Amino acid sequence: VQLQASGGGLVQAGDSLRVSCTASGRTIASYNMGWFRQAPGKEREFVAGIDRNGDGTYYGDSVKGRFTISRDNAKNTVYLQMNNLRPEDTAVYYCVASEYPRIKTFYAYPYRGQGTQVTVSS
Repeated sequence: VQLQASGGGLVQAGDSLRVSCTASGRTIASYNMGWFRQAPGKEREFVAGIDRNGDGTYYGDSVKGRFTISRDNAKNTVYLQMNNLRPEDTAVYYCVASEYPRIKTFYAYPYRGQGTQVTVSS
């Protein structure tokens, strides 16, 4: 499965933004999906994950209560709704997919897309 993230941009602190990940090649209904991010000079960080059927979601501590992951299997797309954005949320955001659930290590995901840049100004 090929993954393409989109929707990034430049926003101000406190704003909201939704990034999307569209899959091709196979249906995402077969996969548990997730988002990671990497800021300049920092290690890649787990952001959010969603189980195959959408029943379960889980988040990194730094985004809990502000970010929401969702999926639309009919559109083969996963979303990350980001509210109350902070300058420290500035990063490249990557979409990932795996047949295995609840993975929080980036390179453990066999399918990893190109990222989309999110920049939050103060």
